[in-house]
Amino acid sequence: MAVAAGEGVVFDMDGVLIESEELWDETRRGLAADAGRPWPPEATRAQQGMSTPEWSRYLVETVGIPGAPEEIARTVIDRLAAEYERELPLLPGAVQAVARLAERWPLGLASSSPRRLIDAVLHSAGLTGHFRVTLSTEEVAAGKPDPVVYRTVAERLGMPPGRLVAVEDSSNGLRAASAAGMVVVAVPHAAFPPAEDALALADVTLDRLAGLTPELVAKLLAGN
Repeated sequence: MAVAAGEGVVFDMDGVLIESEELWDETRRGLAADAGRPWPPEATRAQQGMSTPEWSRYLVETVGIPGAPEEIARTVIDRLAAEYERELPLLPGAVQAVARLAERWPLGLASSSPRRLIDAVLHSAGLTGHFRVTLSTEEVAAGKPDPVVYRTVAERLGMPPGRLVAVEDSSNGLRAASAAGMVVVAVPHAAFPPAEDALALADVTLDRLAGLTPELVAKLLAGN
């Protein structure tokens, strides 16, 4: 199958390629519990899509965990890295979805995970070579729902956002990809489903990655 020029696909990582949303939540909640701080009802969803500097400040300033944001970020990331080393929580069909789309389109990755975890996950999964561009929100001015991470990936791929399909699961991720002007595929996370208004921004919603086929991506791009 020929590679389509000027078009591509951009994946989110957490909740799309790896089953990590609950690990992030448990780890952050654990720090709050250790510090004797209650977990605000909105804290989990608020932090989805935030960059490392943003969520670590949130844990200090909003949740009330004592310490410097940089120290808290390091603790959380160290714990996640250790979990990934023990067992990489790949979602069913993730490797296959990336591989089959990489045969036809250049791929990008726009993730809220820090660079350290992005590189570790892609290396462990054997997916590093499939991605032309990978970017963490800690490497741009703001996290999701700000569209800057998606717009920057598009720039580095050398493609207009409207010729890129973004694959997302969370409310903030869907909002970011849509605001960037991309064609949006939602693969909602079962434990943390996106808000209805965010899900409404998607051009198509899938219940699993098995449905993310070259035929679907080609159809979406043809109609945009």
